[in-house]
Amino acid sequence: MEAAISMEIKDNTFARQFETTVLEGLISVEYSFQEKKIFLTKINTPESFTDEEFINDLLKNIMNIAYERKLKVVPILPKIALFFRKNNTYRDLLPPGIKI
Repeated sequence: MEAAISMEIKDNTFARQFETTVLEGLISVEYSFQEKKIFLTKINTPESFTDEEFINDLLKNIMNIAYERKLKVVPILPKIALFFRKNNTYRDLLPPGIKI
């Protein structure tokens, strides 16, 4: 597991999204659950937000949450699939049969 910059992430189960706040506003990663899998479907950022490294750290923190909850991660969004390609250490979170 790679070290991620620690940040406060709220799991808003009602809206089905992980949330964190930055100076520009709210950043969220939408998800859905099916069995022991979490499907990451969308990343929402404020219009003026362009810090891709922060998004990368947010995703690392979400992967750590998946490890803690013993979930497999299904990246629906191409940007999240790209995260898995660039961060091989998290590939064990992918369910069997998912090739990135």
